[in-house]
Amino acid sequence: MITGYRATVDLRALNRPVQALLAVRIRPPSREVIEGFKTYLMTLPEVLSVYVVAGSDDFLVHVAVPDVDRLHAFLMDRFSGRREVVDFRSSIIYQHVAGEAIAPLE
Repeated sequence: MITGYRATVDLRALNRPVQALLAVRIRPPSREVIEGFKTYLMTLPEVLSVYVVAGSDDFLVHVAVPDVDRLHAFLMDRFSGRREVVDFRSSIIYQHVAGEAIAPLE
């Protein structure tokens, strides 16, 4: 059941205290475009996690940056110019609580 272990990183110590979730829509929603955009996202140092999701958005992207100005620059420089990106929204994360244990469902 356990597939690995991870270290918990103090993002403040790395000067990346501002975290956000980015909801991204891309077009056309093809396997090739989704895989290409996912690969692109994982090359960006600001990106912590990428989720390909169902619904009105295609991706949720978890990022960490030094400040809000850097978040804005990231969005303008890394998303606005991408041909496949048709829309994105950002939500600043105020608090994040991660579960420590997972119990089996009954």
